[in-house]
Amino acid sequence: MQKQFFKEAISSEIFNIISLASKELQVDSYVIGGFVRDFFLKRGTAKDIDVVAVGNGIELAQKVSKLLPNKPKVQVFKTYGTAMLRYKDVEIEFVGAREESYSEGSRNPEVTEGTLQDDQNRRDLTINALALSLNEDNFGQLLDPFNGIDDLEAKVIKTPLNPDITYSDDPLRMMRAIRFTTQLNFNINVESLEAITRNAYRLKIITRERIVDELNKILASPKPSIGFLLLEKTGLLKQILPELDALKGVEEVEGQTHKDNFYHSLEVVDNICGYTDNVWLRWAALLHDIGKAPTKRFSKKVGWTFHDHEFVGSKMVYKLFKRLKMPMNNKMKFVQKMVLLSSRPIVLATEVTDSAVRRLVFDAGDDINSLMTLCEADITTKNPKKFKRYHQNFDLVRTKIKEVEERDQVRNFQPPVTGEEIMKAFNLKPCREIGQIKEAIKEAILEGEIPNEYQACYNFMIIKGNKLGLIVRS
Repeated sequence: MQKQFFKEAISSEIFNIISLASKELQVDSYVIGGFVRDFFLKRGTAKDIDVVAVGNGIELAQKVSKLLPNKPKVQVFKTYGTAMLRYKDVEIEFVGAREESYSEGSRNPEVTEGTLQDDQNRRDLTINALALSLNEDNFGQLLDPFNGIDDLEAKVIKTPLNPDITYSDDPLRMMRAIRFTTQLNFNINVESLEAITRNAYRLKIITRERIVDELNKILASPKPSIGFLLLEKTGLLKQILPELDALKGVEEVEGQTHKDNFYHSLEVVDNICGYTDNVWLRWAALLHDIGKAPTKRFSKKVGWTFHDHEFVGSKMVYKLFKRLKMPMNNKMKFVQKMVLLSSRPIVLATEVTDSAVRRLVFDAGDDINSLMTLCEADITTKNPKKFKRYHQNFDLVRTKIKEVEERDQVRNFQPPVTGEEIMKAFNLKPCREIGQIKEAIKEAILEGEIPNEYQACYNFMIIKGNKLGLIVRS
């Protein structure tokens, strides 16, 4: 095989220093994996670099640190035999070349020292097994035992060795293969796809956190549907997101059908990628219809219905996040809110009233723009006239929202009259009537009965209090 050199890929000062450190320690070193792959794909500046040493990777990291002007701190991970340092906003990880053997019930291998070839053998994909030499005698030489360069050019995802062994040993590699297929818009080869399907059951030994990390990367891709279609095809989806998998299929009763809500959800996710890179809004797009599977009913009078699917879906979001050990903080609450409110602007678009807009703005709060973005992404009709009309309707809703916000200021508002003022006005101690009056004031503002102004709210408070049998304090 003809030797190929790519010194321009490793022209940065840091590689010369690693090369010098390797020479002083008398170990061979190579930059491997994502940095090399992305160089050939012209994907821009790397934020992390993997260096493999045929010897002790931790010692190499420490030697490199001593040779660098700022002597960066070396983080050592003895359990994994790796070390990491940061240089000019780039994380560099060092590891000794190793050979791995796996047991049936764990993705954590038995590790022994190995050669560069051993280390390349254990890589998940051929395109991630590419290595460039950092050694003085062949600096910049490409070592590509599995023809990863050819796979990059052909845009193919496949494993270096037998895919059944690769995926069974470490089932997370199945998720990674699908994730790289999605990110790079490559094709996964037939042997890999069939092997993932055969080994899908092995995913159960992978932690949910690692699975979610891959899902987030799929969702952050330009076209997430590529990944989710592969997850469904291989049987991985039903293990990870059974709520989404349950949306598949179209039923027909008495000649009446409904749309396939699984494929619709994927269309919405792809659509929203054109609007935002917010991964949580993309999660909301993916899950916005999950309540339709449990609420699906057929009525002879109206056909297929999905009553309250937004409410049911928002409850399902909580359970899904908890099961997958996803953040149970404001990120989960944001997705819940988006799912719960996902149909409101659509209904509103048919009849834009001030009171309905006020309520929508009040309920959505600071997330009103995200909600409108989700609803616009939810337009998946292939009819050009309908597509144009629906978007024009949403433009009207957005205009109305702006008008109402500027006039009534109801976003995240609290009634101008406080609970303390109600207690003082009627000489009350804490009681349920105070809450009733505050709620009545809020409803009156939202319905447009009174303006969102102090005096109008105070006068309304007196009237409402009198109706409840309360007497103004003299």
